Amino acid sequence: MAGAMLPGPGGGDEGSLYRPVSDINVTPFVDVMLVLLIIFMVAAPLMMVGVPVQLPKTSAAKLQQPEEPLIVSIDAAGKAFIDKEGFTDVELLARLKAMAAATPDRVVYVRGDKSISFGRLMEVMGVVSTSGFAKLSMIAETAPVQ
Repeated sequence: MAGAMLPGPGGGDEGSLYRPVSDINVTPFVDVMLVLLIIFMVAAPLMMVGVPVQLPKTSAAKLQQPEEPLIVSIDAAGKAFIDKEGFTDVELLARLKAMAAATPDRVVYVRGDKSISFGRLMEVMGVVSTSGFAKLSMIAETAPVQ
């Protein structure tokens, strides 16, 4: 514990009183914390190593990677496209049925120009859903934040 010398009532050193200083010295605390930080920084990567395990062999089939989604676009004139190839509704239905027969769990995204009517968009989505695809979504752009 530290003490401070205070002058006595006469202003001199005679009769001086000792009074404890109540300031906390944090230097040792900071030193200990820095040492602990260094220890944990060195030890943390060593704790990340997993337990060595011999994995068994299996004859199960590998998991298939998800396929690329199919994108059906509708231009400003209302014509439907798969990739860059245009189709009428009858041709679109036949093409999508053939694709759905091969991969029925494939995701289909429908993009429509903002100038087309809502009815036309729903017609194309109806063609996609009757062709056999169950996973159907619409694509839109996000509006800029103002």
